[in-house]
Amino acid sequence: MNIGIVCYPTFGGSGVLATELGKALADKGYGIHFITYQQPVRLTGFSANIFYHEVRVPSYPLFDFPPYETALASTLVDVVKNNNVDLLHVHYAIPHASAAFMAKQILADEKINVPFITTLHGTDITLVGRDKTYAPVVTFSLNKSDAITAVSDNLRKETLEHFNIQKEISVIHNFVDITRFAVKPMDVFKKVIAPNGEKVILHASNFRKVKRIADVIYTFNKIQKAIPSKLLLVGDGPERHMAEELCRELGIFEETRFVGKQQDMEDIYAIADLFLLPSEYESFGLAALEAMAAGTPVVATNAGGIPEIITHNKNGFLSEIGDVESMSQHAISLLGNDNMLKAFSSAARKQAETFDIHNIVPQYESLYEKVLKSNR
Repeated sequence: MNIGIVCYPTFGGSGVLATELGKALADKGYGIHFITYQQPVRLTGFSANIFYHEVRVPSYPLFDFPPYETALASTLVDVVKNNNVDLLHVHYAIPHASAAFMAKQILADEKINVPFITTLHGTDITLVGRDKTYAPVVTFSLNKSDAITAVSDNLRKETLEHFNIQKEISVIHNFVDITRFAVKPMDVFKKVIAPNGEKVILHASNFRKVKRIADVIYTFNKIQKAIPSKLLLVGDGPERHMAEELCRELGIFEETRFVGKQQDMEDIYAIADLFLLPSEYESFGLAALEAMAAGTPVVATNAGGIPEIITHNKNGFLSEIGDVESMSQHAISLLGNDNMLKAFSSAARKQAETFDIHNIVPQYESLYEKVLKSNR
């Protein structure tokens, strides 16, 4: 089977999931064609079954905004026709689902039938998709999808509440490669961050407002007053400057390290004692799952799909959005009790095994077969 995968190539969860899915399918012998405007960040190494097709968007003086959706649809048509693609799997509704529908219609005129599956990841529904500018197109293209999946039960519920969707939405959770994150802590690396044996608190995100970066810093400020610790901030985005200024104002800049975007997250999770995720909303919380796969307990907000991963007071803690006092107290109680920390670490790893790639990918394979069978 040849599968076209459309995604954003950035560090966000949708791009990461789509890329890891494609790589896993390629390892199983599928022909995988990634179609996007630049090579996905997680698409490293070589595989004979993986192909990358760049969407070129010519610049013309007539256009104030380059018509990416049109260029994507045309590229999809070209890739399908020249590579015998059987099915398109588009990740993130905007503008991928509508471009896939346009491509499907163009191909149908040439007697080529290619179904497409849309996977919803979060802000394409909970934020961007609800905007009146986009909502009609999102609703239409989802209903024209041959199948729809969501990465959490919460996201499925949100989608059905806010859009008039006439099709079934299947929940196929995000996944993690357990073996990849089973990395032993590197003492040398950890000593660079925490030279005096301090606990390492980690946060990784795209530093958008929804991630509540200030809450990460306020929570850490309370933690480090009770337990010697360092804060490691991975990622970049619009809230980065604010975060640096806040650390200086609180006098904890020397205890904090901003390391920007990183590829080899498994090495970073391995040295962390605790992961903080105080987001206002997470459709799933892939970063939390990756941390748990590395045996790192998570203190997070009781928001969106996060409770589908974290079991409160067993493999992590959940607090209400903005409750810095609660999050810091949970973190202090955990970091201050080595036996408790060890038990939570083991439970976190065990929970992550439920979402192992080998358990989730077959669900996509089954869906592909079902869609192709119904379109024959």
